[in-house]
Amino acid sequence: QVQLLESGGGLVQAGGSLRLSCAASGGTFSRYTMGWFRQAPGKEREFVATFTWSGSTVYADSVKGRFTISRDNVKKMVYLQMNSLKPEDTAVYYCAADLLGRITTQRALYDYWGQGTQVTVSS
Repeated sequence: QVQLLESGGGLVQAGGSLRLSCAASGGTFSRYTMGWFRQAPGKEREFVATFTWSGSTVYADSVKGRFTISRDNVKKMVYLQMNSLKPEDTAVYYCAADLLGRITTQRALYDYWGQGTQVTVSS
């Protein structure tokens, strides 16, 4: 059983920055792919970024160059540094774990999810 807990969300003005954190417990964290997804009101949950156990990263086109995903396998943490935030980045952000360690942007392939943290970007 893997548990994920996000933190770091909040209200920020456009152009500002936030750093989201996700703490994992249980399982073999270093072997998992860890991803970030987001869901805006009335929209489907969408892929943001992912970081595999082997060090590969993938980003959604909408966040490339602005967001950076990182992880600390010793602390069992994954982070999402968000810079140059835009109002369209407003959403609930979720951390997710793929126990098979795949390079994937498909939410259906992630096994465990956190409860989410709200990010609101004002214009």
